Amino acid sequence: MLYYVAALWSAAAVLLLNQPRSEVNRWAAFFLLSAGSGGLTDLLAPSGFIPIRYEPVIQLLNHTLTPYGVLIFCMVYTRRPQQPKRMRYLKTGLLLPVFIMLVQVLLHPEHHIHYGLLFVWTGPYYVTGCVLLVRALSYEMNPQKRKSMWITTMIMVPTLLGVMLLINVGNLISPGYDSFQYVSLFILYSLAVAVICTFVYGVLGVRLKFERDPLDRTMQAVSTGTSMLNHTIKNEIGKIAISTENVKLMLTQDSGAVMEQLEVITHSSEHLVAMVGRIQQQMKDFRLVEQPARTDQLIAEVQLREYELLSRYGIELDVQNLQRPWLLADAVHLKEAISNLIRNSVEAMPEGGRITITVTADRKGAAISVKDNGSGIPRELQGRIFEPFYSTKGHEKLNFGLGLSYVYNVMKKSGGSVGLESRESEGTEITLYYPRSKIIRLTGRDEA
Repeated sequence: MLYYVAALWSAAAVLLLNQPRSEVNRWAAFFLLSAGSGGLTDLLAPSGFIPIRYEPVIQLLNHTLTPYGVLIFCMVYTRRPQQPKRMRYLKTGLLLPVFIMLVQVLLHPEHHIHYGLLFVWTGPYYVTGCVLLVRALSYEMNPQKRKSMWITTMIMVPTLLGVMLLINVGNLISPGYDSFQYVSLFILYSLAVAVICTFVYGVLGVRLKFERDPLDRTMQAVSTGTSMLNHTIKNEIGKIAISTENVKLMLTQDSGAVMEQLEVITHSSEHLVAMVGRIQQQMKDFRLVEQPARTDQLIAEVQLREYELLSRYGIELDVQNLQRPWLLADAVHLKEAISNLIRNSVEAMPEGGRITITVTADRKGAAISVKDNGSGIPRELQGRIFEPFYSTKGHEKLNFGLGLSYVYNVMKKSGGSVGLESRESEGTEITLYYPRSKIIRLTGRDEA
């Protein structure tokens, strides 16, 4: 029993330490801690650490908080963006059966759990969680995200159904029977699969390899970008200060020299304002204003906007609208995201090339891909390209490595995701995936 508790709580600790700000990881840790608490009574009650009469209360917390945590985890893991206030109400409302069961146990003379009443709501909680996972997996278009969801589903669904049948149904048929020997097999299965997959693929953002945590890399990238900004600001302000002092000394001298110093001040100020303005524009938080938007018309507007840039570098742009879906999207931010992808492709093809934009849609959702035949991205750098202030092109003028992080944020706020496929010397393809819930209308390729 001690190993059971230690294993579940250790898994919870790994999730929390790896990405403490992730709501998905916090709820996964919550239900793992709740599931592990069931083993405490066998450890503490015999030793006299807790009175025997309180054992049903601790078991109740295990039997009620675990399915509650499981359902909230599955909702958060698979959900589409919705109002935070609505989500808070939903989480609070789903706690009602937990309080009802607590009252039932406290009012019972011997604090016994009514397993029939328990199964009435925990069964639907477990089944709904499994349905959410399977349904989200079946509709996911992003191959990278689908792989992670497949692993999570493979770990959780058999274990949740097994726990429901062995603990809830088992206690309903034969109250007080020892289910641990059977449940432990499912727990062992889920932990074994989780450990193997975290080493090979990564689960819930955890990848147990001898490498730095992705959050550490992100923080380093942000720190580097901030240092770069501070360094530039100091240099430009230094020029302004020196030139201002020179102007003061020259006021009674040749006016031509004064004008030269004033020009230095003007150019430095303009450069500073432009640089800070661009960073602020792409780093500031924004809210989407989602309205019906037809993808082919939206891409045509982007094509017109980027025509001069493409012509200057001799790049051909081919748009393939295999479908022409209407999406519930923020047209302004979506067009800016696609423009960023085009500009990135242009930078990867200084000698010219070809960019292909492809739009597809089906029952799973819609996808907009931007593919080039440029230099490609080395495999070892692909995991970092969405980090703010990180760029594979070095610190070129006004290139702060914010374009792809902006694209990532737009898709995250839209309830979608971003996929990357790249090979050195062959090119890069970045795909914007929109879920099925964002498709208002699915039209054919020949609709005018």
